[in-house]
Amino acid sequence: MNFGISLLKKASILLFLCLSLFGFRSENYQLEEALKIIKAIDRIKAESLRERESKPRKIVITEGELNSYIAYRLETEKEEITREIRLKLDEDNRIDGKIVINLKNQEIPKFLKPEMNFYFRAKLEVENGKVRLDIKKLFLENQPVPLLLLDLVIYISSKLEKTQASSINDWYELPYGIDQIETHSGWAAIYY
Repeated sequence: MNFGISLLKKASILLFLCLSLFGFRSENYQLEEALKIIKAIDRIKAESLRERESKPRKIVITEGELNSYIAYRLETEKEEITREIRLKLDEDNRIDGKIVINLKNQEIPKFLKPEMNFYFRAKLEVENGKVRLDIKKLFLENQPVPLLLLDLVIYISSKLEKTQASSINDWYELPYGIDQIETHSGWAAIYY
């Protein structure tokens, strides 16, 4: 799933939640952590092409590694609209997150601010090779807002970037080889 071109595709990193060595350190992420995730993704793809073992294999990634990977993707793909995505992983596939949107210098409806900080609480659902983020609570700054507002921002973003729009609630194919994702407090287990 490519998450760098539109807000919707970035949301797929939230859904992706999976799977990257240099000591470079940035203000927003640690490159070695991001590269660990990239390496894990490559490993899953390579091992999934081989004959399946009888028991599932597992890779563990930390919340810090995942956030570094997301920040790395946003920076290297020169994302202009989604400025930041931060996730807090919790037990039972619960996720809290922050998404920073920048629509400055864009033609947007007057009721939208050019810079928006969305906060959410959600549950990651995985079924039949697909994944989705079921958002339970959504806030714009500190005000509760309907999920429709985030879908509107995704729609506007997709039009600006000339990509296909959809909903944050849509189901997405899991990356090749991944069977299951389980989150825990501060880390996630990826089964393949």
